[in-house]
Amino acid sequence: MQLLRTQQKPDHLIHLWETIRAEAKQMSLIEPELGSHYHCTVLKHDKFNHSITYILAGLLESTDLPAMLVREVCEQALSSDPSIEISMLEDIKACVDRDAACDTYITPLLHYKGFHALQSYRIAHWLWKEGRKPLALFFQHRISEMFAVDIHPAALIGSGIMFDHATGIVIGETAIIEDNVSMLHCVTLGGSGCGRGKRHPTIRQGVMVGAGSKILGDVVVGECAKVAAGSLVKMSVPAYTTVAGVPAKIVGKSQKTQQAPSQSMDQQISA
Repeated sequence: MQLLRTQQKPDHLIHLWETIRAEAKQMSLIEPELGSHYHCTVLKHDKFNHSITYILAGLLESTDLPAMLVREVCEQALSSDPSIEISMLEDIKACVDRDAACDTYITPLLHYKGFHALQSYRIAHWLWKEGRKPLALFFQHRISEMFAVDIHPAALIGSGIMFDHATGIVIGETAIIEDNVSMLHCVTLGGSGCGRGKRHPTIRQGVMVGAGSKILGDVVVGECAKVAAGSLVKMSVPAYTTVAGVPAKIVGKSQKTQQAPSQSMDQQISA
């Protein structure tokens, strides 16, 4: 199972925060009316983790849990587990690498609710692992309210993940998503049955799940497979295949030498 848990920042991420700060300065010159926005969210912070906790706190705050307390929880998580920050940065890079509409690193950080939902989940997952389940579930509730994305905090999600548009994504308690997966809006990784064992899908690395797809039960979508938009998957999917339809059937195959579907974002179902 490929789930990045490194505590050491990879070389390709070392200068990402400096790039984001440079983009914020440039954006402030282009659009002076948003100068204070870029200052509060990016430029006044010397580190990425200070910026992301400020942003998430502003998005997730509520009458019951003010922004100051939300940020405190987020800072606890990032301080306790440095791999969370690395995963967040990998997710930003994934958006730029895979989304043709995203040409700056600051864009997902400030404007993509799929990114915000995923990073908020990362905090909720840390809380869940720490045994703070009531607060983890409170975060899940706020994530669903704010972003229309429902992720159980016990789910396991790797790094380099892109939720494109994201509205309507549902991910169940025992779901596993490995590294470098792309998922479009209205995707469900749902359960089958009411037992308490493994009952949600496992999505291997390099997979792309098309918009509106429903993957149900303890099935495995193999490495670098592609699930076409609108498909219903109730059986495991072999690696390097494309499935489509209701119920989903194999309609194409690819080679290991080809770019992973999660990277190419090719929506064609013939390969």
